[in-house]
Amino acid sequence: MAKSNFNVVPNPTAKAGTTLENLKSAVNGETGATTKYAAYAKAAEEQGFPAVARLFAATSKAEQIHINLEAGLIRKAFEPDFQNPTAEAPEPLSTDLNLIDAAKGEIWETSDMYPQFIKAAEAEGNDEAVRIFTRAKLAEGFHAQRYIDAYNTLDKPTDEHYYVCPVCGYIHKGKTEDPCPICGAKASVFLEF
Repeated sequence: MAKSNFNVVPNPTAKAGTTLENLKSAVNGETGATTKYAAYAKAAEEQGFPAVARLFAATSKAEQIHINLEAGLIRKAFEPDFQNPTAEAPEPLSTDLNLIDAAKGEIWETSDMYPQFIKAAEAEGNDEAVRIFTRAKLAEGFHAQRYIDAYNTLDKPTDEHYYVCPVCGYIHKGKTEDPCPICGAKASVFLEF
């Protein structure tokens, strides 16, 4: 796979450690994201944006997929008794601001956090962590794109649905027959939101 978009932003704010530390950090961050997006989904529904509510719900599910992959590797390779953290949901704002907040978080993960975690896992020779982090990094880029698209079309509501790849957390807008562009999973297994 070509890696043209795996560079780390200048002056990154994420701090990479060992692969185990990075896996725990990722699980912690994704736990906060899934909780936040579930709250944002509810707020979007209440504010009259059902398609955006579906997007937030789909992304919350995608982040749960990342949590399961990362926590699963922690249990398999490092700490069999690892317990997933919990997170409290923030107070949602207006849907437009929630979309911007979510896009910023996804961009940070795809350009700052995950590229560093990938490099650290490569240096340790942990191919499974590299694969998990790479898939999450690529999915986060698509999540950011979906959020920005929703922000730009907020006043032009659609009844579009979102489809989540259960293998890597990629989100596709609208029905597709194409396999997942990240992991190759068949579209027939995607979860509809």
